[in-house]
Amino acid sequence: MTTLRAALAQGARTLSEIEGGARDARLLLAGAVGLPAGRLSLEPDRVVSEGEMARFQEFLDRRSRHEPVARILARRVFWGREFIVSPATLDPRPETETLIAAALEVGPLPRLLDLGTGTGILAVTLLAEWPEARGVASDLDPACLEAATENAARHGVAERLTLTRSDWFAEIAGPFPLIVSNPPYIAAQEMAGLSPEVANHDPHLALTDGADGLTAYRRIAAGATRHLAPGGTLMVEIGPTQGRQVARLFTDAGLETPEIRPDLDGRDRVVIARNPGR
Repeated sequence: MTTLRAALAQGARTLSEIEGGARDARLLLAGAVGLPAGRLSLEPDRVVSEGEMARFQEFLDRRSRHEPVARILARRVFWGREFIVSPATLDPRPETETLIAAALEVGPLPRLLDLGTGTGILAVTLLAEWPEARGVASDLDPACLEAATENAARHGVAERLTLTRSDWFAEIAGPFPLIVSNPPYIAAQEMAGLSPEVANHDPHLALTDGADGLTAYRRIAAGATRHLAPGGTLMVEIGPTQGRQVARLFTDAGLETPEIRPDLDGRDRVVIARNPGR
Protein backbone atom coordinates (compact mmCIF):
# COMPACT_ATOMS: atom_id res chain seq x y z
CA MET A 1 0.00 0.00 0.00
CA THR A 2 1.45 3.35 -1.08
CA THR A 3 0.32 6.70 0.28
CA LEU A 4 0.54 10.09 -1.38
CA ARG A 5 3.36 10.98 1.03
CA ALA A 6 5.37 7.91 0.09
CA ALA A 7 4.69 8.29 -3.64
CA LEU A 8 5.79 11.92 -3.57
CA ALA A 9 9.02 11.02 -1.77
CA GLN A 10 9.69 8.31 -4.34
CA GLY A 11 9.03 10.73 -7.17
CA ALA A 12 11.39 13.33 -5.74
CA ARG A 13 14.14 10.70 -5.50
CA THR A 14 13.52 9.54 -9.05
CA LEU A 15 13.79 13.10 -10.39
CA SER A 16 16.64 14.21 -8.14
CA GLU A 17 18.91 14.77 -11.15
CA ILE A 18 16.34 17.00 -12.86
CA GLU A 19 16.36 20.70 -11.97
CA GLY A 20 13.19 21.37 -10.00
CA GLY A 21 12.56 17.64 -9.78
CA ALA A 22 10.71 17.71 -6.45
CA ARG A 23 8.28 20.33 -7.82
CA ASP A 24 7.81 18.32 -11.00
CA ALA A 25 7.14 15.16 -9.02
CA ARG A 26 4.39 16.95 -7.10
CA LEU A 27 2.73 18.15 -10.32
CA LEU A 28 2.99 14.74 -11.94
CA LEU A 29 1.60 12.93 -8.90
CA ALA A 30 -1.32 15.35 -8.78
CA GLY A 31 -1.98 14.66 -12.44
CA ALA A 32 -1.73 10.91 -11.94
CA VAL A 33 -4.25 10.82 -9.09
CA GLY A 34 -6.53 13.58 -10.39
CA LEU A 35 -6.05 16.05 -7.55
CA PRO A 36 -4.95 19.70 -7.52
CA ALA A 37 -1.28 19.82 -6.54
CA GLY A 38 -2.13 21.89 -3.47
CA ARG A 39 -4.24 19.07 -2.03
CA LEU A 40 -1.43 16.53 -1.84
CA SER A 41 -0.19 17.99 1.43
CA LEU A 42 -3.71 18.01 2.84
CA GLU A 43 -4.26 14.29 2.19
CA PRO A 44 -0.79 12.77 2.73
CA ASP A 45 -2.12 9.41 3.94
CA ARG A 46 -4.53 8.88 1.08
CA VAL A 47 -3.82 5.53 -0.56
CA VAL A 48 -2.62 5.59 -4.17
CA SER A 49 -4.20 2.83 -6.22
CA GLU A 50 -2.16 0.47 -8.36
CA GLY A 51 -3.46 2.14 -11.51
CA GLU A 52 -2.61 5.60 -10.23
CA MET A 53 0.85 4.45 -9.19
CA ALA A 54 1.48 2.91 -12.59
CA ARG A 55 0.43 6.14 -14.26
CA PHE A 56 2.68 8.14 -11.92
CA GLN A 57 5.62 5.86 -12.69
CA GLU A 58 5.03 6.36 -16.42
CA PHE A 59 5.04 10.13 -15.88
CA LEU A 60 8.27 9.92 -13.88
CA ASP A 61 9.93 7.84 -16.59
CA ARG A 62 8.98 10.40 -19.21
CA ARG A 63 10.19 13.32 -17.12
CA SER A 64 13.47 11.48 -16.46
CA ARG A 65 13.96 11.52 -20.23
CA HIS A 66 13.55 15.32 -20.16
CA GLU A 67 10.01 15.46 -21.47
CA PRO A 68 8.47 18.65 -20.01
CA VAL A 69 5.74 18.38 -17.39
CA ALA A 70 3.34 20.36 -19.61
CA ARG A 71 3.84 17.83 -22.41
CA ILE A 72 3.25 14.90 -20.09
CA LEU A 73 0.08 16.37 -18.60
CA ALA A 74 -0.96 18.06 -21.89
CA ARG A 75 -1.72 21.31 -20.09
CA ARG A 76 -0.01 24.46 -18.90
CA VAL A 77 -1.11 27.19 -16.48
CA PHE A 78 -0.71 30.65 -18.02
CA TRP A 79 -1.91 33.93 -16.49
CA GLY A 80 -3.87 31.93 -13.93
CA ARG A 81 -5.71 29.80 -16.48
CA GLU A 82 -5.11 26.24 -17.62
CA PHE A 83 -4.49 25.72 -21.33
CA ILE A 84 -4.41 22.55 -23.37
CA VAL A 85 -0.99 21.93 -24.96
CA SER A 86 -0.83 19.69 -28.03
CA PRO A 87 2.18 18.15 -29.81
CA ALA A 88 1.68 20.70 -32.61
CA THR A 89 1.95 23.75 -30.36
CA LEU A 90 4.70 25.56 -28.56
CA ASP A 91 4.64 24.92 -24.82
CA PRO A 92 3.77 28.39 -23.46
CA ARG A 93 6.50 29.94 -21.33
CA PRO A 94 5.98 32.05 -18.19
CA GLU A 95 8.01 34.89 -19.73
CA THR A 96 5.31 35.33 -22.38
CA GLU A 97 3.16 36.78 -19.60
CA THR A 98 5.31 39.92 -20.06
CA LEU A 99 3.45 40.52 -23.32
CA ILE A 100 0.06 40.04 -21.65
CA ALA A 101 0.98 42.54 -18.92
CA ALA A 102 2.03 45.07 -21.55
CA ALA A 103 -1.14 44.57 -23.60
CA LEU A 104 -3.39 45.02 -20.58
CA GLU A 105 -1.80 48.43 -20.03
CA VAL A 106 -3.23 49.74 -23.34
CA GLY A 107 -6.69 48.19 -22.99
CA PRO A 108 -9.39 47.26 -22.84
CA LEU A 109 -9.63 47.45 -26.61
CA PRO A 110 -12.54 46.41 -28.84
CA ARG A 111 -10.59 44.21 -31.27
CA LEU A 112 -7.26 42.40 -31.46
CA LEU A 113 -5.24 40.14 -33.75
CA ASP A 114 -2.94 37.32 -32.62
CA LEU A 115 -0.54 36.17 -35.36
CA GLY A 116 0.83 32.63 -35.11
CA THR A 117 -1.48 31.83 -32.23
CA GLY A 118 -0.37 28.24 -31.41
CA THR A 119 -2.32 27.26 -28.29
CA GLY A 120 -4.22 30.55 -28.48
CA ILE A 121 -2.85 31.77 -25.16
CA LEU A 122 -2.42 35.41 -26.18
CA ALA A 123 -5.81 35.91 -27.84
CA VAL A 124 -7.74 33.77 -25.35
CA THR A 125 -6.14 35.40 -22.31
CA LEU A 126 -6.76 38.93 -23.57
CA LEU A 127 -10.36 38.17 -24.53
CA ALA A 128 -10.93 36.60 -21.12
CA GLU A 129 -9.56 39.77 -19.50
CA TRP A 130 -11.54 42.05 -21.83
CA PRO A 131 -15.09 40.62 -21.90
CA GLU A 132 -16.33 43.16 -24.48
CA ALA A 133 -13.49 42.57 -26.95
CA ARG A 134 -13.48 40.44 -30.09
CA GLY A 135 -10.43 38.89 -31.71
CA VAL A 136 -8.92 37.14 -34.68
CA ALA A 137 -6.20 34.52 -34.21
CA SER A 138 -4.27 32.98 -37.07
CA ASP A 139 -1.89 30.10 -37.59
CA LEU A 140 -0.62 28.21 -40.61
CA ASP A 141 -0.94 24.82 -38.89
CA PRO A 142 -4.50 23.40 -38.67
CA ALA A 143 -3.49 21.37 -35.60
CA CYS A 144 -2.60 24.59 -33.79
CA LEU A 145 -5.96 26.06 -34.72
CA GLU A 146 -7.63 22.96 -33.24
CA ALA A 147 -5.79 23.48 -29.96
CA ALA A 148 -6.67 27.18 -29.94
CA THR A 149 -10.33 26.32 -30.63
CA GLU A 150 -10.38 23.98 -27.62
CA ASN A 151 -8.75 26.57 -25.38
CA ALA A 152 -11.12 29.30 -26.52
CA ALA A 153 -14.09 27.08 -25.65
CA ARG A 154 -12.55 26.09 -22.32
CA HIS A 155 -12.30 29.73 -21.28
CA GLY A 156 -15.63 30.92 -22.65
CA VAL A 157 -14.38 33.19 -25.43
CA ALA A 158 -15.09 31.04 -28.50
CA GLU A 159 -17.99 33.21 -29.67
CA ARG A 160 -15.73 36.26 -29.67
CA LEU A 161 -12.70 34.69 -31.37
CA THR A 162 -12.37 34.01 -35.10
CA LEU A 163 -9.68 31.46 -35.90
CA THR A 164 -8.16 31.69 -39.37
CA ARG A 165 -5.60 29.65 -41.24
CA SER A 166 -3.15 32.21 -42.56
CA ASP A 167 0.52 32.70 -43.40
CA TRP A 168 0.99 35.78 -41.21
CA PHE A 169 -1.14 38.56 -42.75
CA ALA A 170 -2.01 36.73 -45.98
CA GLU A 171 -5.67 36.01 -45.11
CA ILE A 172 -6.17 38.81 -42.57
CA ALA A 173 -8.28 41.94 -43.04
CA GLY A 174 -7.77 44.83 -40.61
CA PRO A 175 -7.53 47.24 -39.13
CA PHE A 176 -6.88 46.29 -35.50
CA PRO A 177 -6.07 48.57 -32.57
CA LEU A 178 -3.81 45.81 -31.20
CA ILE A 179 -1.71 43.13 -32.88
CA VAL A 180 0.23 40.63 -30.79
CA SER A 181 2.52 37.77 -31.73
CA ASN A 182 5.00 35.31 -30.29
CA PRO A 183 6.69 34.15 -33.51
CA PRO A 184 9.56 31.66 -33.97
CA TYR A 185 12.67 33.66 -33.11
CA ILE A 186 15.51 31.24 -32.38
CA ALA A 187 18.29 31.46 -34.96
CA ALA A 188 19.36 28.23 -36.65
CA GLN A 189 22.82 28.46 -35.09
CA GLU A 190 21.26 28.66 -31.60
CA MET A 191 19.23 25.47 -31.91
CA ALA A 192 22.08 23.20 -30.80
CA GLY A 193 22.26 25.05 -27.48
CA LEU A 194 18.63 24.47 -26.51
CA SER A 195 17.74 22.25 -23.57
CA PRO A 196 16.42 18.78 -24.48
CA GLU A 197 13.05 19.80 -23.00
CA VAL A 198 12.76 22.38 -25.77
CA ALA A 199 14.76 20.91 -28.64
CA ASN A 200 13.20 17.45 -28.46
CA HIS A 201 9.59 18.35 -27.66
CA ASP A 202 8.61 21.75 -29.07
CA PRO A 203 7.80 21.75 -32.81
CA HIS A 204 10.76 23.25 -34.61
CA LEU A 205 8.55 25.40 -36.84
CA ALA A 206 7.38 27.17 -33.68
CA LEU A 207 10.95 27.71 -32.49
CA THR A 208 13.06 28.74 -35.47
CA ASP A 209 12.90 30.15 -38.97
CA GLY A 210 15.92 28.08 -39.93
CA ALA A 211 17.82 31.30 -40.56
CA ASP A 212 18.74 34.32 -38.43
CA GLY A 213 15.65 34.28 -36.21
CA LEU A 214 14.27 37.51 -37.67
CA THR A 215 12.26 36.25 -40.66
CA ALA A 216 8.90 36.44 -38.90
CA TYR A 217 9.57 39.97 -37.67
CA ARG A 218 10.32 41.08 -41.22
CA ARG A 219 7.01 39.61 -42.38
CA ILE A 220 5.14 41.22 -39.49
CA ALA A 221 6.84 44.58 -40.04
CA ALA A 222 5.98 44.52 -43.75
CA GLY A 223 2.26 44.18 -43.07
CA ALA A 224 1.86 45.98 -39.78
CA THR A 225 1.01 49.49 -40.95
CA ARG A 226 -1.68 48.15 -43.33
CA HIS A 227 -3.33 46.10 -40.59
CA LEU A 228 -2.97 48.39 -37.58
CA ALA A 229 -5.53 51.08 -36.95
CA PRO A 230 -4.13 54.64 -36.79
CA GLY A 231 -2.51 54.91 -33.38
CA GLY A 232 -2.73 51.12 -32.99
CA THR A 233 -0.14 49.08 -31.11
CA LEU A 234 2.00 46.14 -32.19
CA MET A 235 3.54 43.90 -29.51
CA VAL A 236 5.82 40.93 -30.20
CA GLU A 237 7.80 38.58 -28.02
CA ILE A 238 11.51 38.42 -28.86
CA GLY A 239 14.64 36.55 -27.91
CA PRO A 240 16.75 38.39 -25.32
CA THR A 241 19.37 39.59 -27.85
CA GLN A 242 16.96 40.76 -30.56
CA GLY A 243 15.47 43.94 -29.12
CA ARG A 244 17.41 46.52 -31.10
CA GLN A 245 17.18 44.60 -34.36
CA VAL A 246 13.42 44.13 -34.12
CA ALA A 247 12.90 47.74 -33.05
CA ARG A 248 14.86 48.87 -36.12
CA LEU A 249 12.78 46.64 -38.41
CA PHE A 250 9.62 48.23 -37.05
CA THR A 251 10.98 51.77 -37.33
CA ASP A 252 12.10 51.16 -40.92
CA ALA A 253 8.57 49.91 -41.70
CA GLY A 254 7.07 53.22 -40.56
CA LEU A 255 6.09 52.37 -37.00
CA GLU A 256 6.87 54.79 -34.20
CA THR A 257 8.29 54.89 -30.67
CA PRO A 258 9.53 51.32 -30.31
CA GLU A 259 9.90 50.27 -26.68
CA ILE A 260 11.80 47.21 -25.46
CA ARG A 261 10.20 45.67 -22.37
CA PRO A 262 12.16 43.26 -20.11
CA ASP A 263 10.74 40.16 -18.46
CA LEU A 264 10.94 39.46 -14.72
CA ASP A 265 14.49 38.14 -15.14
CA GLY A 266 15.57 41.46 -16.67
CA ARG A 267 16.01 40.07 -20.18
CA ASP A 268 14.62 41.90 -23.20
CA ARG A 269 11.35 40.11 -23.98
CA VAL A 270 8.80 42.31 -25.78
CA VAL A 271 9.06 45.01 -28.44
CA ILE A 272 6.17 47.50 -28.57
CA ALA A 273 5.62 49.88 -31.48
CA ARG A 274 2.76 52.07 -32.66
CA ASN A 275 1.21 53.02 -35.96
CA PRO A 276 1.40 56.78 -36.55
CA GLY A 277 -1.83 58.73 -36.70
CA ARG A 278 -4.75 59.45 -34.44
